[in-house]
Amino acid sequence: MWFVAASDVSACLCGEAGRARLNLLADIRDETGISYILISHDLAVVRQVTDQAIVLRRGRVAERSPTPRVLDDPQHDYTRLLRACVPRPGWKPRRRGAAVPRPG
Repeated sequence: MWFVAASDVSACLCGEAGRARLNLLADIRDETGISYILISHDLAVVRQVTDQAIVLRRGRVAERSPTPRVLDDPQHDYTRLLRACVPRPGWKPRRRGAAVPRPG
């Protein structure tokens, strides 16, 4: 079995280039049966490219299931906490503490 390990495959790319890269990965997987080990904070990428998801906490597996179950119905408290941290439509960031000085 062959596999590719990749970290944040869509990071630092504009929308079009990121989509093209993800589509290419999906096409290669479909044609060759290759497996990916994908390390990502982008849950949309995880959903698009993976069949199985593993959530790690402090280097240990917290949850492992088919991707839709992990993302839509997490079973572990840590996974639920991570999902709750994802910004939702209408989210407005607030600064904590004092304003950050800007270089002048």
